[in-house]
Amino acid sequence: MLRPINILIGSNGVGKTNFISFFRLVNNIYEQRLQNYTMQNRAESLLHYGLKHTKEIRGFMQFSDNDYSFSLQPRDNGSMFLSEEKSNFQGGEYAISNEPESHIKDSSIIGYNRNLDSFRIYHFHDTSVGSPLRGDADVNDNRMLKTDGANLPAFLYLMQQQHPKTMKRIEMTIRSVMPYFERFDLQPLPFGDKINLTWNDVNAPDKYFSANDLSDGSIRFMALATLLMQPILPKVIIIDEPELGLHPVAITKLSGLIKSAAARGCQIIISTQSVNLISNFEAEDIITVDRQNGQSVFNRLDSKELEKWLNDYTLGDLWTKSIINGQPREL
Repeated sequence: MLRPINILIGSNGVGKTNFISFFRLVNNIYEQRLQNYTMQNRAESLLHYGLKHTKEIRGFMQFSDNDYSFSLQPRDNGSMFLSEEKSNFQGGEYAISNEPESHIKDSSIIGYNRNLDSFRIYHFHDTSVGSPLRGDADVNDNRMLKTDGANLPAFLYLMQQQHPKTMKRIEMTIRSVMPYFERFDLQPLPFGDKINLTWNDVNAPDKYFSANDLSDGSIRFMALATLLMQPILPKVIIIDEPELGLHPVAITKLSGLIKSAAARGCQIIISTQSVNLISNFEAEDIITVDRQNGQSVFNRLDSKELEKWLNDYTLGDLWTKSIINGQPREL
């Protein structure tokens, strides 16, 4: 069972990314993009050890008032189709079989689909020159922050116009880890309907800087702060390795933002390799992931079992010292 905060730790290749990819798959099924998604990723790579070892993918999700399950089988062209899809809600049932795409999004019973539309998976890894996170955005593309941060300036501009207090808090948070940052200066470009990420430096308040003047860690932290401090949070936020490129001070601040978002009713799922990050959380927030007999095994830590250790060490220390699981397999 998932808690308000769920932080997955483990060595490379044990299944943390696969866990997050499962939610990405479900999202593509719900959004009726299964054919496109599986053509891009191919059934051979999605199936456990490929087509010779695995014939289908089965998934099951249980919510407080709903459950959802599906089975996927491969097609000759490398894509996959829904051999079965079911959802139960308050005694009602939705079911299909042998369909290329799901129809659950179109169901007239809202309980069938409201949970499947509740989570967003964010991945701010690409910060290279020309990446979506550093580029211009359509000024009206602001309904929600995109999963790769591509519309960050448009989303911030909307908050500047409609939620100025939240915008000020975001700027203060960014300034706490980036002392040279003064504030955003966001305006649509003179020609067309584009906007870019423009900001001021405290040492040069009359000079404007762009996203390309920011370090990788700085622009990632801006995106993370915006995501976790926005006025209306998604019900579930899933982030893969949010600590990349962040200074230890920024990681500590990120931990606080995660806790604050969870306190506002947003469920958080994170995959991380950061010792510093997990040291800021309770044992019950941490899920260790290990590879056993070719399968990923997930275990949630128990503070009572670790009580004698936690009197003297942080969770990060215990992970480093191999007191808790989530370690590379010894050869």
